[in-house]
Amino acid sequence: MNTPPKEILKFVEENDVKFIRLTFSDISGNLKNIAIMPDELSRAFSDGIPFDASSFDGNCSDLLLFPDISTLSVLPWRPKSGRVIRFFCSLKNPDGSQYSGDMRSELINYINSIRLDGYACEMGTKCEFYLFDLNDKGEPTKNPHDHGSYLDVAPLDKCENVRREICLSLEEMGINPTTSCHKHGGGQNEIEFRENEPVTAGDNMLHYKTVVKSIANQNGLFASFMPKPLPHEHGSALSISLSLKKNGENIFSNDPETMSHTGKCFISGVLHRIREITAFLNPITNSYKRFGIGYAPKYVNWSFDNCSQLIRIPRSTTPRIEIRSADACCNPYIAFKLILVAGMEGIKSGDCSLLEKTIKHPENSLDFQPLPFSLDEALSIARESNFVKNNLSAETLGNIFANFTTQIQEYNLAHDKDDFEERRYFKFI
Repeated sequence: MNTPPKEILKFVEENDVKFIRLTFSDISGNLKNIAIMPDELSRAFSDGIPFDASSFDGNCSDLLLFPDISTLSVLPWRPKSGRVIRFFCSLKNPDGSQYSGDMRSELINYINSIRLDGYACEMGTKCEFYLFDLNDKGEPTKNPHDHGSYLDVAPLDKCENVRREICLSLEEMGINPTTSCHKHGGGQNEIEFRENEPVTAGDNMLHYKTVVKSIANQNGLFASFMPKPLPHEHGSALSISLSLKKNGENIFSNDPETMSHTGKCFISGVLHRIREITAFLNPITNSYKRFGIGYAPKYVNWSFDNCSQLIRIPRSTTPRIEIRSADACCNPYIAFKLILVAGMEGIKSGDCSLLEKTIKHPENSLDFQPLPFSLDEALSIARESNFVKNNLSAETLGNIFANFTTQIQEYNLAHDKDDFEERRYFKFI
C-alpha cells in the first residue's frame, strides 16, 4: 500500500484506528513491536519513535523506528471498532544513520544493488507448523490436534477449519497464501505463499507466524514452529523458493537440458556456501534433529525430481529453485540475503563445476558433503567463513554468535537435552 503520509493519516481517522503497531525484527528474527496512538503517527513519519534497544543489543541504548509506508495493514482479528493497524519499520540511530543491525534495511540495500546489474528477484516461503491441544489450565501440551497424515481431509484432518481461518486472515492483510494442506505428522500443517519481492516475503514470513499463533489461540489450540517438536514425527521445514531474472529473462529452467549457464552458476554458488550459512538458516540446537529424517535434506546436493535434496527445482510453470534446509526459527532477512549473495557470487565466478558433480552422481551420497551435524559445528564453520564476515556487519555477527554460544553452552550442560529444548523453544517458537 504505497500511500503518502497525509493519506495514511486520513485513512487512520476515517477507519476508526485507535492503535498503531510499529513492528520490527530483532537480530534473531523475533517479531517485536511498539504500539502508538494515532496522534503520534505524524511524528513517527517525520522524526521516528525512540525506544530502548539495549535489551537485545548491548552495544546501543537508543534507536528510532521509522514506519515503512508501503507495509500498512489492518489486523483482521482485532475489533472493527477501534481498529489496529501495523507497519514494518526501519531502525535508525539517534543521528538518523542506518542501524547496522537492521537486517531488513540491509536486504533492501542488497536488492537495490543487484537491480543495477539488471537482476530482479522474487522469493516465496512454504512453512510448516504443528497444532497442539491445550490442557485444562490452557497450557500447551505435546498432543497433536489430530492423527491425520499427508493431504488428508476431514474427519482425519481436524485442522482444516483453523487453516482456512488463518488463510482468510492473511488474505485480509494483503499476505497472499496460495495453498494449504495437512502434512505428514499428526497435527502438522503447511501454508505456501506466492513469490514476492524479497523484503516483502520476509515481512510476510514474520507476520505469518504471529497470525498462525493468534488464530490457533482463538480456537483453543497452540501452534509451534519448533523444527522437531516430536521425536518420532516429521520435522517442520521452511522451504524458500527463488526466481531470478536477468534483463527480464528467467535464469532458471524446469528442464535440465535447457538450464542456462547463469542459472547453474547461481545454484552452484548456493551449494558452495550453504555449510557456511547453515547456522543462520537453522539457528537453534533443535534445528539439527530434523536433518535426514523423513524428507529433510542431509547432504549438499540438488535435484530436478528428488524431494529430499537440499535444492530442488520443481516442475512448475514458473521456473524457480527451492532451498529446503531452512526452518522457521531463522531471521528471514538474513537468510534471504545470504542465499542471494551466495548465488550471485556463483554467477560472478562463472563456475558451476559443483553443480555438474551432483548431476553426474545424484544417487551416491558419498560424493556429497553433509550439512552440519549440530549448531556447534555450524557455528564453527560460520566463524571461520570470510564469506559470512564480508556480508554481515561485525556488530551483527557479534550479537548472533553470542546468542549461539549461549545456546550451545546451556544445551551441553543440560542433563536432559530434550527437556532443555522443550523449555527453551517449544512455547516460544
